Amino acid sequence: MAEMEFDREVGRVADQAGRTGEQAQERFARAGSVSATAAAPDGAVSVTVNPGGRLRRVSISQAALRGGADAVAQQVMQLAATATRRSGDKVYRALAPVLGPAGEDHLFSLGYEPLPDDELDEDDMSDDRGLR
Repeated sequence: MAEMEFDREVGRVADQAGRTGEQAQERFARAGSVSATAAAPDGAVSVTVNPGGRLRRVSISQAALRGGADAVAQQVMQLAATATRRSGDKVYRALAPVLGPAGEDHLFSLGYEPLPDDELDEDDMSDDRGLR
């Protein structure tokens, strides 16, 4: 009898995991890209990252290079951190509603957390506004 209950519970958990996976896929499809970009106010340097901060693209203008390598490196690092937080926000907002409170804690532990609207740029706010 206990074996039947165990099998039934395993089936229930597998069904729930499947539904959660489908819901997450739907939310990611609606959210679009979860990469994010941050740019210097003058546009001379911009950085795009994937979730977790992996660099996807770095653009540096000739004007930025005139400021010296150390200044450019510092700006790239700062912009990468900003873009990483924005990407983490996108991941969080796509998955948190599907995963529930325990899943939210896990997302936080991985560095994916929501940002206040004033830390998002216009593209971030329009891209996934439907998920907020």
